[in-house]
Amino acid sequence: SGEEHPPRLLQFHKDGFLVLEQFFSAEECDSMRSQIQRIVAEMEVPPHCRTAFSTREEEQLQAQGSSDYFLTSGDKIRFFFEKGVLDEKGNFLIPKEKSVSKIGHALHAYDPVFKQITHSPKVQELGRKLGLERPVVVQSMYIFKELNPIKDPNDTLLAVTPHQDATFLHTEPLGRILGFWIALEDATQENGCLWFIPGSHTNGITRRMVRAASGASTCVEFVGSEPAYDDKQFVPLPIRKGGLILIHGEVVHKSELNSSESSRHAFTFHVMEAKGTTWSKENWLQPTPELPFPSLYT
Repeated sequence: SGEEHPPRLLQFHKDGFLVLEQFFSAEECDSMRSQIQRIVAEMEVPPHCRTAFSTREEEQLQAQGSSDYFLTSGDKIRFFFEKGVLDEKGNFLIPKEKSVSKIGHALHAYDPVFKQITHSPKVQELGRKLGLERPVVVQSMYIFKELNPIKDPNDTLLAVTPHQDATFLHTEPLGRILGFWIALEDATQENGCLWFIPGSHTNGITRRMVRAASGASTCVEFVGSEPAYDDKQFVPLPIRKGGLILIHGEVVHKSELNSSESSRHAFTFHVMEAKGTTWSKENWLQPTPELPFPSLYT
């Protein structure tokens, strides 16, 4: 299959994304799904989800707890919930496994199943075909997309509005971030597949999410402006279970709410070409002494 790859890589550089159907087997997808069921079964509700609001001060403490939980999740396996699924005591109002929005951001480092997938020989081979010399894994997420809860438009972290991954994972120079998005179930237009603007990775980025100054009321803030995107430019990318979508760090993409009865589970991780690259100190996610970004090639 050596001959077919250069044209496909050219396609990736032209579009900013590439769909590789049947990259992972059904068995590999099922192993990730059953592993995540085990992780959710053992999940503890984080303390910041449990406090009943009473005073403004306690509300601020909870907001701070929530932002700290997010900001320090880069080297842990943590749970992010859909809105309105927990009461103020932290009890589930719906089945536990349907309450989680995503799990991040270090499954690739601390869970044997997700680590094996992330560093699987075919992923490493793909990295080499893409010419990555010193790729490191910066984060991973399991995304459930189960429900269609009412999303708070102010909740920037959970909305899957049009965005570029480099807004959140900034490097000098740009062009060093690559997303691997794996469909663990068929992703369709009805259940919230990804949509892309082909070629939109060539215009740089207009907005960055940075760590707020300590003492600020929010944990992160956006610098720059959000451009208006033309809805007609987006192309849907439905993909079957086991398919992989390669995502350039600056390509504009989104996903719509899941309007179907079926979930749309996905596992995604981001790789950075570390050679000659500086990771921004202002990114929300930072490597830690406990977890420096691990090499993709093992």
